[in-house]
Amino acid sequence: MENQISLKDRVLSFVRNNSMTIIFVSIIIIFQYLTNGLLLKPLNVTNIILQNSYILILAIGMLILIVLNQIDLSVGSIAAVIGAVSGVLMTQFDMPVPVTIMIALAIGGLMGAMQGLWVSYFSVPSFIVTLAGQLLFRGINMIILKGKTVAPLPKSFQVFSSRFVPEFLPEVMGLKTNALIFGAVAIVALVLSQLNSRKNKIKYQIDVETMPKFVAKIAVFTLAIAGFSFLLAQYQGIPIILLILLTLTLLYSFVMNQTKLGRHIYAVGGNIKAAILSGIQAKKLTFLAYVNMGVLAAVSGIVFASRLNAATPQAGVSFELDAIAACYIGGASANGGVGKVVGAIIGGLVMAVLNNGMSLMGIGIDWQQAIKGAVLLAAVSLDVYNRRKAAIN
Repeated sequence: MENQISLKDRVLSFVRNNSMTIIFVSIIIIFQYLTNGLLLKPLNVTNIILQNSYILILAIGMLILIVLNQIDLSVGSIAAVIGAVSGVLMTQFDMPVPVTIMIALAIGGLMGAMQGLWVSYFSVPSFIVTLAGQLLFRGINMIILKGKTVAPLPKSFQVFSSRFVPEFLPEVMGLKTNALIFGAVAIVALVLSQLNSRKNKIKYQIDVETMPKFVAKIAVFTLAIAGFSFLLAQYQGIPIILLILLTLTLLYSFVMNQTKLGRHIYAVGGNIKAAILSGIQAKKLTFLAYVNMGVLAAVSGIVFASRLNAATPQAGVSFELDAIAACYIGGASANGGVGKVVGAIIGGLVMAVLNNGMSLMGIGIDWQQAIKGAVLLAAVSLDVYNRRKAAIN
């Protein structure tokens, strides 16, 4: 009886710890069936990446703010301003693309710093500051563009949204070689990192899963990476924006999980008073988090303008809501102190697959919005439930 209870507890613990991954896989299977196999067509998989990359970039920065128990409602408007500034600089002032990008990133950082200053050093609630920023930056966007669309943008600027990594080897049985190499390298890197992580845990006497479970986990991730790479190889290969997104994900995951800065961020979000008493500079961390959010919003704005091949007054509308939803669906806590970058990416992909799957089924935008709202509510409710269960246990 004790073994049965122990097995049940382990299963429940596994489900709670991997609930979003399980839900994500389930959604893919369901829509793959409902769309008669259209969801996982190589062209559609590539489109999902291209169409949602700018939201996933925003979700990375938003995750850090949510962990700090802050929020930013202005990121969509910042992205719109950056798109407008970039479009005007390149089309009206013939500014080179690299210089335009550097200026855009600097402006995004300054916009984030302006808001971070009010939140961190003047103690104005982030909801109020960024709501005001949303209105202010939206107005600036309209002023810059004068209510008109600026297009087309230079072809070299489109590298961030619709270009693919050039093929340097012949195709193998009609498959793009770059994607196959990418998958092989990713699998090797995954296996080595997992082995190293397991070795370190054993070294410091931290509990690890049994070897059969460890091997099974590696096998599942290997199959997922191999399948994803195979799908990319059947179309145009690796989108450049995918490399940018992966680089950002790995970089920020490392910072949040492996550095003192990341530990300080979690400490401030978990208990700011205790963190301050421990000598952590909470105000400085919050300020830098908003600067970082501004820069990532600028990256998002550049990617969106590049994909649209235009700077429009309507750019960035509801981007902040999608980014916030991605973080909460991916496991971030509404109370701060909890959340992972990879979780935010998975949450964003859940929203992306939902949108894409419902569009393939011909479901109207009204029902799509309602279903997305229900998914967000369910995710936050699940977080509250898990926290209560953990407190009881």
